[in-house]
Amino acid sequence: MALASIPSPSSGNAHLGPLTIHMYGVMLLLGIAGAIAVTGIRWTRRGGDWDLVFQAAVWGVAFGVVGARAYHDVTSWDEVRHTWWGPFAVWQGGLGIWGGIAFGVLGGALVVRRAGASVLLMMDCVAPALLVAQGIGRWGNYWNQELFGKPTSLPWGLEIDQDHRPDRYFDRTTFQPTFLYESILDLVGAALLILVARRFRIRPPALFALYVAYYTFWRIFEELLRVDPSHHFLGQRINFWVALLVCLASVAAFVWLQFVRRPAAAPSQGRVRPQS
Repeated sequence: MALASIPSPSSGNAHLGPLTIHMYGVMLLLGIAGAIAVTGIRWTRRGGDWDLVFQAAVWGVAFGVVGARAYHDVTSWDEVRHTWWGPFAVWQGGLGIWGGIAFGVLGGALVVRRAGASVLLMMDCVAPALLVAQGIGRWGNYWNQELFGKPTSLPWGLEIDQDHRPDRYFDRTTFQPTFLYESILDLVGAALLILVARRFRIRPPALFALYVAYYTFWRIFEELLRVDPSHHFLGQRINFWVALLVCLASVAAFVWLQFVRRPAAAPSQGRVRPQS
């Protein structure tokens, strides 16, 4: 029996009079706000303007939500409610980070490119900001009592209600708080990326590749802890293989971008718009 534990909220909603507030959505909004702030500060210090950051954020978030939900619906189709609104019920959780980042970056890149600014430099500016957004957003999983790990008796074990426990762990009460591990590592990673960018001359978008490598590296180990429903391949969760393959690809991309690619191919650190 655990000597101490982290309690979970009794509900994922908060009530203000007649209003019901979905805390999962609140955490996502706070994460987006944090990401915009970090990106804006980094972009304007390089001569850019806030207006482009806001424009890219609007489209990036829209594309990201669509991509994140689509990834979840495709890879976890048996968890989608059998109603017309089931595939769109983002307030109940179910957002795949892989689809969210891919589509979000695509949406933001289209806006930046149309504005005539450097997409590669913007990718490096947004890299630590994405970790900030992920670190804050993971607390939405806490409110929904989802994406936790294996049973544990550690003092920081997370209490999970019976309705949210997997059947095979119905008699266990505390589980590994993987949401907390990820939140801490995300925020630490954001600080590390900012430090790396300040101490070394990074060729855009090598910092973005480093962000992907950092996140997917420890995500591999997180997938070994998680017990929420997932499809498996060769005995491992699908997201384990996704994280492994993306990690290897991003490490290779960082090495090529930073050390192999000819310097002339990289945009200037101090120029946010390409030369005419």
